[in-house]
Amino acid sequence: MNCYDINYMREYRLICNGYHNPYNPGIVKYARALRKNMTPAEKKLWYGFLRHFKYRVLRQRTIDNYIADFYCAKLRLVIEVDGSYHFTTQQQEYDKERTKILSKYKLQIIRFTNDQIFNDFNTVCESISNILPDL
Repeated sequence: MNCYDINYMREYRLICNGYHNPYNPGIVKYARALRKNMTPAEKKLWYGFLRHFKYRVLRQRTIDNYIADFYCAKLRLVIEVDGSYHFTTQQQEYDKERTKILSKYKLQIIRFTNDQIFNDFNTVCESISNILPDL
């Protein structure tokens, strides 16, 4: 999938300017609201690690028709924080489809549960740091 797949972009009303991943402008206002109302787990990960990460990380970034919890463009990395509702069958199917679509943009998606962030924060941070390229 790329910015030049015109039929896909028209069908899903996506905008692509060549600098960013295609996104649906209709969900930008929701992403802004989510940035202002982060979950406790998202706050812990953001303020405890990602805010001062080696590479710039954006919160609640719109990609395609989805909102990624955290996105690092330099690493092509999406970090998702999954609350308890992600364990329902319906949500798992949605997450699987979402991962499939985001992967088409050559993004790497990693997921952490709220429990992992609250109870094993250092391991979560190490997992993210291990993705850094060797320079």
